[in-house]
Amino acid sequence: MTTETFPADRAGALARLADFAPRMGGHYAAGRNTDPGPGTRRDVSRLSPAVRHRLVTEAELVGTALAEHGAAASEKFIQEVFWRSYWKGWLEQRPGIWHDYRRDLEQDSATVARSSALRDALERAEAGGTGIACFDAWAEELRESGWLHNHVRMWFASIWIFTLDLPWTLGADFFLRHLLDGDAASNTLSWRWVAGMQTRGKHYVARAENIRKHTLGRFDPAGALNENALPLAAPSPPAPRPLPRADALPSGPVALLLHEDDLHPDSLLRPGAPIAAIAGIAVPEARSPRGCAPLVADYARAALRDGLDRASRHFGAPAVMLEPADVAGWARGHGLPVVTPWAPFGWTATALEGLGVKLLRLRRDWDEACWPLATKGFFPFRENIPALIERLRPQPPMA
Repeated sequence: MTTETFPADRAGALARLADFAPRMGGHYAAGRNTDPGPGTRRDVSRLSPAVRHRLVTEAELVGTALAEHGAAASEKFIQEVFWRSYWKGWLEQRPGIWHDYRRDLEQDSATVARSSALRDALERAEAGGTGIACFDAWAEELRESGWLHNHVRMWFASIWIFTLDLPWTLGADFFLRHLLDGDAASNTLSWRWVAGMQTRGKHYVARAENIRKHTLGRFDPAGALNENALPLAAPSPPAPRPLPRADALPSGPVALLLHEDDLHPDSLLRPGAPIAAIAGIAVPEARSPRGCAPLVADYARAALRDGLDRASRHFGAPAVMLEPADVAGWARGHGLPVVTPWAPFGWTATALEGLGVKLLRLRRDWDEACWPLATKGFFPFRENIPALIERLRPQPPMA
């Protein structure tokens, strides 16, 4: 199988962005749902791992699309960028959903441990041994490359839940352990959406004809799928809570603590911010009780090293990669206030809370504008996109 590769540095991500920019308009709109297979994809950006770690930012993606094609022609691409911000804002206002997922994952994992039949079925699914050719190929691609086409993710999740009859939490966990771009919001909420739990009564059923059409005939699982499944039962999501306030950047010298959720500090902090010390942590193994794939851990730490190197050059301060247990000593050593990019709800935010260090959390203008609007479904949120663009005025990356 041809394996996709993904840059774990900003320079590589910017090169991929520049290469894809001419296709952000009509090509993306027409081809985004079709997956011709690894090594042949031209109408999707394959930038999601870089955006997830903010090696490039959402604002830079949208700014590039606007500059290349204008708002109307690049509407579909721009909407997909805002989907990521919508999911993050939705979960940030309902953190109990993440806690519920982790609790249910623990319970479902205990059930697997007690049932040899369920354990065997789970192992076959993860190993790509179900006998459903498309699903098995996608499982292999995920393990080998750390990535799947977005439409494939929907098919895969639907087959996992409705055809293989496996707990959705275990599928979400499988994705988190293997996806380079895995994050708590997009992953958890997308699996809930496929299952019919996110928008009650509305689920996504993978159909053989749709798979045949959008894989250009590479796969045709006719007769192998449950195409008459009902959505999973679930209570209505909780009402949103107000977003916690972000902190302000102090006027004097500060130390900067980077993490894998946001690795472009020079666009977060004001020009000339007096950064006197820089450190970074990455805890990708905390994604799951089962840790994560080595490919995922290596990518997260490579991205962090790139972020630290760039931050050191930009701010003219020494930078070091630390283990979480060493952050408190680092903070005592310089005695400065410690600022950090806001970590959305998930394992990085949990790790930051456990460092034993007072952190001043800085939230991007992009998140400050988008997240409070994620109170209902995406379609009401989508109506705000023109006003968000006008307010945020996103620009392409600086040369």
